Order: sequence, then C-alpha cells, then structure tokens
Amino acid sequence: MMSRGGRHAYAAISVLAAGALVLTGCSKGGSDSGNNDKKDKENAQRQQASIKFGDAKDSTGPAAAVPGAKTGGTMEVLQRDSYAHLDPAQIYVSDEGSVATLLHRGLTGYKATSNDGSKHEVVGDLATDSGTTTDGGKTWKYTLKDGIKFQDGTAITSKDVRHSVERLFAPFINQGPPYLQQWLADTPGADYRKLLKDGPYKGKHLPDSVLETPDAKTVVFHFKTAHPDLPYALAMAGYAVVSQKGDTKEKYDRAPVAAGPYKIQSFKSGKSMVLVKNTSWDPKTDPIRHQYVDRFNFTFNQQYETSTKTLLADSGADQAGVSFNNQVDAGNLSKVLSDPKMKSRTVGGFQPYVGQMNINMSHPALKDKKIREAIAYALPITPFVRAYGGTDAMQVAGGLISPTVSGYDASFDPFGKIKKPAGDPVKAKALLKEAGKVGMKLTFGYINTPEGQQYSTAMAAGLKKAGFNVQRQEIPAETYYDQVSKLDNNYDIFHTAWGADWPSASTVIPPVFDGRAIADGAQNYSQVNDPHVNSEIDRVNKITDPVKSAAGWEKIDQYLVKEVVNVVPTAYYKQIQIAGSKVGGLAYDDVIGGIDPRRLFVK
Repeated sequence: MMSRGGRHAYAAISVLAAGALVLTGCSKGGSDSGNNDKKDKENAQRQQASIKFGDAKDSTGPAAAVPGAKTGGTMEVLQRDSYAHLDPAQIYVSDEGSVATLLHRGLTGYKATSNDGSKHEVVGDLATDSGTTTDGGKTWKYTLKDGIKFQDGTAITSKDVRHSVERLFAPFINQGPPYLQQWLADTPGADYRKLLKDGPYKGKHLPDSVLETPDAKTVVFHFKTAHPDLPYALAMAGYAVVSQKGDTKEKYDRAPVAAGPYKIQSFKSGKSMVLVKNTSWDPKTDPIRHQYVDRFNFTFNQQYETSTKTLLADSGADQAGVSFNNQVDAGNLSKVLSDPKMKSRTVGGFQPYVGQMNINMSHPALKDKKIREAIAYALPITPFVRAYGGTDAMQVAGGLISPTVSGYDASFDPFGKIKKPAGDPVKAKALLKEAGKVGMKLTFGYINTPEGQQYSTAMAAGLKKAGFNVQRQEIPAETYYDQVSKLDNNYDIFHTAWGADWPSASTVIPPVFDGRAIADGAQNYSQVNDPHVNSEIDRVNKITDPVKSAAGWEKIDQYLVKEVVNVVPTAYYKQIQIAGSKVGGLAYDDVIGGIDPRRLFVK
C-alpha cells in the first residue's frame, strides 16, 4: 500500500490497505532519545497475533459500545492532505483509507476486539460472515445481510456488488488495489483489464464462471487458483461497494454515495469537507462502526507542525479536535512524550510501512553485486531516523517485513544496521576497491521536503566516506512516486516506503519485488527481476496455511536483502498522534495505522 509519506509511504493507510506509504509525509525531525526496545518488541508480538476470520455471530451488529461514549457534538479534523479520491475503487493511500471507514462498507471488514485497537478479526460487514470456501479458497460465497442501504435509502443488493467489481476493470479506475482483478483474471500485472475492457459501461459483464450473483442476496467468486486471503482483500477500502444506481463514473470520486454511518455534506477540494450522519445506516447491520459524533469538520493544508500546535493549545472548538493521519511533528515529539498531562491525549504504534533505499538494478554500473554490497554497508540509517523524529518515530529495520506483519524476524540484520546504524564505510570501501570502482558516481534522487533534504545530505556524506562520488538530485514531493516509478529514471539510489495491505507479506513481496510486474508506474522500484524470487512468489502464494506462508515470505525477504541486495531496508515506521481534551474513544488502530475514526466521540 502506499502511504503518502508511505502504502507508499505518503500519507499512510487503510486496512493495511493503503498501499501507500507516507512518502512526503512524515514530518519528523528531532531527538534520538528514548529506548523503547522492550515496548517495541511487545507491540510487534501483539500485532502479529493471527487475525481470525469471523462467523455469523461475530458479524452481527451493533458494534460493542465504546466505554463512556456519548452521542452528539462536532469534531474538528485537521488534515495535511486533501482527498484526491473518495471513490472506493480509487482509494489506496492511508489518509483516504481512514475517512473511508466512515463513508464506505464492503463485504468484509476488520472489527476491533479490544478497546486499544490492537486485536482484530475479519468479519462480515455487508455480508453475514467473512466468507465460506469449501475448496481451499478457489470458490468463495457471500450472503448479504438484511436492512443494508445506501444513503439515498436504496437497498444494497448483489447487483451493486457485481457492478462494484466490474467497474474495477474500467480504464478510469487506475489508483486502487489490483488484487481482486488480478485473481479473477488469473493474471499478474495490468493484463487483468482484458477480462472486461470497459467495465460494465458498454453492456458487457463478467461471466458467471468468474462472478456469480444468482439472487439479490448471494455473491460467489470463482478463482482458477486458490486465494485464501480473499476475506482480507475484500476488507480493503478499494473493494467497498459502489451504488449501481448512483454511479457517476469519474465524478463519483468527489461525491460518492455512502453506505457507512456518515455521508458528505460538502467537499471543497484543498480546503474543507463536512461529514454528517447518514440516516439510512442501520447500526444493527454493522458490527464495526459507531455514529456518536453529529458532524465532522475537516480542514486541509494543516502541516504536522501546525496541527500539533493547534491540538496542544487545546482551546475553543479545537478541544474537540483530532487528526486522523497527521502525526506529532518531529520538533514537538519529545515535548509531547515527556508531558504527563498529555498521556491521556496521546496514542501511537507501528505503521505497516517499511522504508527501503532502492538500488536501481536497470543501471549497468550497478549490476556488480560487490558495488551493491558496498552501498548497503556504507549507507548510514541514523540520519533517516533522526530526520523523522528519532527512535520515537522510527525503528531501524533489518528486513522488509514490518513488525505488524506475520513473518517479521527481529533478529535478521545482514548488514549490521541495527548494531551499526551509522554505517560501515571501511568495509564498504574495501568492497568498492575489490570492484575497482572507488570514485564511482552515484545519483541519489531525494524527496524535496525538509526531511528529505536533511537525511539525503547526511546519507550522501556517509556514502562519500566509502569512496562514492554522490550527486544528489531533488524530486518534487507532489510527483515523487510518479518520478521514481518511471522505468527510465536516472536515479541510482532513491528511498521509498511500502506498507502491507493486510497483515501478510503476500501484500509486500509480490507487488514490490516480482520481476514480471516491472512496468512504468508499478511498485517494483528497484526493477529487480530474479528468477528464484519470481518462482518462489508463485510457490508461496499457493500455500494456504498462514504460518507456513509467513515463513515462506520471510525466506524471500532474507534472500532479497542478503543475496540479491537490490534494496537496503531503512526503518519500520511508527506514529504518535494527539487529540484535544474533549475527544473520547481515542485509540490507535494497528490495521488502520492511525487513530480509529469509528470509535470517536465528543466528551
């Protein structure tokens, strides 16, 4: 997933579904203080606990009451980025994923089973359960609940589900997750569009052998190969249900028809948005969400420093203020964490994002593994962690699998980054000498944000110590991921971050490292095409046992980092968020990767 700042890391997530990571995002800067190793390990173990697929009982509404919750009031929401997409099928970054929890519903969803947002199960949301399969995941059946409606009062039927799936193939849907489409078409990459070129808009439909809707309540998915992860995938914002009657195609992105507890009253892109209660939403059908707040007032263009200062000041309407995704800025982080009065207003945890320095495998000069190993040993990670707020905001990474994902191995550290985060220029220079490349030019593409300026300058200095001639090249924040995902980009090294779309590395290794998915705009940023990696992806993808599957992904992770050396892991992202003193129900949700909007109330 991208996060803006990361699933790519830009802004960061959804159900782990933001593929985006907060790329431009993390405005973290200050102290390196604080040793949270024990707490981090506990969090990591907590987050890796397996998530069960719930039955009909687990999927029945209403959601369990939040302790002390009250109904009514207006909440102020301070957000850095306006929402580029509100059409569920276009949602794949974390901030849009957060607001989607209030607006949209899908066949399945994540239900928090603890008040601190650390435990979950996948349950039926619009469906009566998380799905049933009798053949190991090739065929999945869903039955819709009674009483589910869109905001205009129209009943949600299997026709809407079919329409929502078919429109994923339309050319204008190009930002959301690709999993379901690829599985139905049984093809990797963008070839899936051939299955239904124009979506449902020119009268063609998916055959019953792929998607069956025999009556108003029943939906059956047919895959050629087993997809045991389907209940996870369908819980993503990107697969929420769209109203067939209300589908305005491209215009739906600004004014979608809500099925969740809130609907959009007004949206001024780049400025503001107002959400009010959706009176057609029936809590008896919803095991996941609440509708405590009367109205959410969103204000955009609030940088992390601005929103932090506003919420710290805690005055007027901002006493009922929160940000769904902005974190505490680096400059204020240690102050917030050391103030006992702020404890009840502060939440945090790991995000699903892992940072990586990509080594561009398409460049001839970098084909020599010794040079790539020299980069890996030389690269200092300390400046990256410091730029984003120190160890309170980041944890140095050994591998590519986050502590929030099963298969995470805390002991894996092939280049000694956890022990020596400042890098090992001596070892790196020896390797560069062996390769006969001391003084070799390296073009370092970096994101033009204060953090990017800071970390790239210090990282470049570390690489220079090892004998590289480093040329930094700035890339505008707004188009950063567009630039680095171009096949013919001229950057030798550049940083990206990726977050799991659900708590399995099946949503990390294939999208980012499958050599058959190298394409303009795709996420295989290092352009690695390793036959062993490709065949192992195919093998592990077929494993239905989640424990064996996790072990298989971890093996590929270690092979990539240690043997291929196409990326150098940098950090596991964490996030600290604060709210005003009148905000109740404050919890950091591990799956959302931020504050859970569904539990909030005004005290």
